[in-house]
Amino acid sequence: MNALKQKPVILYTVLLSFFLTFLLLAELTGSKLFFAFGFTMTMGVIPFPVTFIITDLLNEYFGRKVVRATTFLGMVMIGFAYLLIVIDIQIPASPDSPIDDVSFERVFANSGLVILGSIIAYVIGQMIDLHTFHFLRKKTKGKHIWLRATGSTVISQLIDSFVVIFIALGKYHPVPKLVSIASTNFLYKMGVAILITPVLYAIHIYIDRYLGENLKQQMFKEAMEEEG
Repeated sequence: MNALKQKPVILYTVLLSFFLTFLLLAELTGSKLFFAFGFTMTMGVIPFPVTFIITDLLNEYFGRKVVRATTFLGMVMIGFAYLLIVIDIQIPASPDSPIDDVSFERVFANSGLVILGSIIAYVIGQMIDLHTFHFLRKKTKGKHIWLRATGSTVISQLIDSFVVIFIALGKYHPVPKLVSIASTNFLYKMGVAILITPVLYAIHIYIDRYLGENLKQQMFKEAMEEEG
């Protein structure tokens, strides 16, 4: 495989690695609540917004089919993580284990609820993000990266934030509290999406330089043609 053909493979591998890492961390840490700036949020709001930025980058350079495949892969990995958690909970801790069964189950059993809720919300959110991104990209003729990236994230994260919170924490808190947490998570994610827009542009510049003008234009054209 020559260097020109290797570059898209390497780029996808790097983006996929970051995507799966941030996605799984968001699921496994999402059951922990923390208080910041006068609001209650889940720990999953720290890594999760990054997954939608990466999805936008995959949309930009590889097109809709690759994003669908990546979304499905992410869902499968979440499912495997949930299965492993269920199996691990059933295995008794040894007497000298620094983490006993009660502590382990208290943390990871609730992570299982987060994962279950995320499987549902994740697929819905990613599909909405995918189609909104391509719709805005087509309407703007490939211009205004900030519009399609932020616009698609706003809609998808609104749905994702509420679905995950109500499934994962529904048995622990009353509805007003759930609405408050979900709303705060959503606003936080939107703030992050807006603040890291310059980072998105910087990554675009770096990737464009890495690919080179000819390969970049070829990938961009192929991604756009999928929308027709």
